[in-house]
Amino acid sequence: MIPIRYVEPVFRPPSEAESLILPVTDGCSWNQCTFCEMYTAPQKKFRARDEAEVLDSIRATGERYGSDIRRVFLADGDALVLPTRRLLTVLEAIRTHLPAVRRISSYCLPRNLKKKSQQEIDELAAAGLSMVYVGAESGDDAVLAAVSKGETFDSTVDALNKLGAAGISRSVMILNGLGGRELSRQHAENSARLANATQPEYLATLVVSFPKGEQRLRAGFPGWEPLTQPELFAEMEIFLDGLELKRTVFRSDHASNWLILKGTLGADKERLLAQVRQAIAGEAKLRPAWARGL
Repeated sequence: MIPIRYVEPVFRPPSEAESLILPVTDGCSWNQCTFCEMYTAPQKKFRARDEAEVLDSIRATGERYGSDIRRVFLADGDALVLPTRRLLTVLEAIRTHLPAVRRISSYCLPRNLKKKSQQEIDELAAAGLSMVYVGAESGDDAVLAAVSKGETFDSTVDALNKLGAAGISRSVMILNGLGGRELSRQHAENSARLANATQPEYLATLVVSFPKGEQRLRAGFPGWEPLTQPELFAEMEIFLDGLELKRTVFRSDHASNWLILKGTLGADKERLLAQVRQAIAGEAKLRPAWARGL
């Protein structure tokens, strides 16, 4: 058994399936996004983990599995909310006790980089932080305000550019359908504009989903109406058509997506657009409803 205390449920990006999940915080320091249910359980109330506990977990894990662990994901929702000094201490402990680790990653809220200087982010990169996952959700300020994201186009761009300048790989996520019918076009266009302005190394889209219902989102976004399947594809077409990326790995293969898309942008832009247009025409193979999920 891994000697780490976990508070369920534990979340991580799909690409971190092979990683050691190392909680340095519990929950999410913002936790006001009305589309997100990940950290709403009482036991997931935000708090920073005790530094001694985290260091002991790293040390004990290293004693048992030190030569086997290649990747570490710093959990929970926004590890980078921690002071830079504490993060550097954690990264140093990983280097010391888990010497086989080749990649350290975490989620990142753009707001948590506002008070961190470029020098601090450079130091985190030098200490081993090599990849972050940024849930941008949208590049449209009206959509971001309606869902209480606590970010703007500019705040997200600033954070992504700081990370990029430090050489930290950025995986950016956009939520297909988040703007509802009313704001669908501007959501797609401005989300493409966000990606173009930052040129992330990875870009992914998920379909907005509400396993527990839409009441929380509708409280601040009363006019929100979900997109139909064809409308989701039409929004995706606008988004892809607006992208002007040089070399970004694109994935739209999360379980929430009806249409599975994979490629590199811009090289595969026309192929991906053709696949979306096939779906709009009803000629594409889609994921069956029973196989979809959040």
